[in-house]
Amino acid sequence: MRKKEDKYDFKAFGLAIKEARKKRGLTREQVGALIEIDPRYLTNIENKGQHPSLQVFYDLVSLLNVSVDEFFLPAADLVKSTRRRHIEKQMDSFTDKELILMEALAKGITDSKEIDDL
Repeated sequence: MRKKEDKYDFKAFGLAIKEARKKRGLTREQVGALIEIDPRYLTNIENKGQHPSLQVFYDLVSLLNVSVDEFFLPAADLVKSTRRRHIEKQMDSFTDKELILMEALAKGITDSKEIDDL
């Protein structure tokens, strides 16, 4: 028999859902209507870490483009966070000139980290 403390804590997931929903400018009522759930259910997921059903979980991550890897596989090296996925998606529309600027910015950040490590 499983112990209560073995249950997965969905609070971090709920916060990520809330953040993604707000970034998209959606209300709980709008998300609820889109995936056919009561907005109070979404409130409980976001604020209390209520365990969503598998279907609601799938609907939320699909609708809001939230990466769940960071919650279930936090130690994996190949995991892409939600933030990284959003940046990569934005970069898909960049011109070559804009990508050159992003590359220079990334190099500058990396170089400054190396200097700080000295």
